[in-house]
Amino acid sequence: MMLVLKRVGLLGLLLVWWLPVAQAQRILLRANVANDTTYENYGPNRAFYNHFYFGYAAVVGPSAGTGAELEYGRSADIFVGLRNKWRLNQTLSLGADLRYDRLAYYLRQNDQKVLPTSAQHHTEYLALHQAQAHGFVRINYGRRGNAIGRYVDLLGWGGWVMGSAHFYEDRPGPNGARKQRVSERGLDYVRRWPYGVGARAGIGRFALVGRYRLADTFTSSAQTRYPELPRWTLGLELSWL
Repeated sequence: MMLVLKRVGLLGLLLVWWLPVAQAQRILLRANVANDTTYENYGPNRAFYNHFYFGYAAVVGPSAGTGAELEYGRSADIFVGLRNKWRLNQTLSLGADLRYDRLAYYLRQNDQKVLPTSAQHHTEYLALHQAQAHGFVRINYGRRGNAIGRYVDLLGWGGWVMGSAHFYEDRPGPNGARKQRVSERGLDYVRRWPYGVGARAGIGRFALVGRYRLADTFTSSAQTRYPELPRWTLGLELSWL
């Protein structure tokens, strides 16, 4: 009997000690991750998403006349930018890009050459450094979850030529020099505001992109001297997702 009372007394003491501790345990913060609106709205296949990208696009197609033939492969567009996308529904999205673009036209050296002069050199090119903005409509297709998935973009673009240069190298150079390099900057015969249209087809991080330049390369006064350069570029784009 005494043993039973001792056990009951011990249990009672433990119960009295535990009750205040249990009552003191209060929930200070309760959060539902699913209700985090930032998490719900941001993502590759959510309401808003942005990412960096870079790419290479070769100049393709012929010049409009003789005297401005190019070295294809070397003549190309190299670019890096930031893309923003707003999803309207599972099929349609809108987007905008800002990017830096370096377009280089490597000139073939032959007897018909007139751009920018008839003089022939070991290497010669025109380089245009541009700031560009793009707007696009994206058509998504296929099942993808919260991922970029497969898409086709229809885009329009415009830019500003921040800097232009005519570079050439002669081998040998004058006065017994092994080679001479000359860079002429601020070309007054190049238009400052290019614009055009294009399309892009992609899967995830990779995209094939083609663009067509509507604006002329040269100013009105220079168009009588220089044939128009190719308007098409075609290349690949890689995104940092």
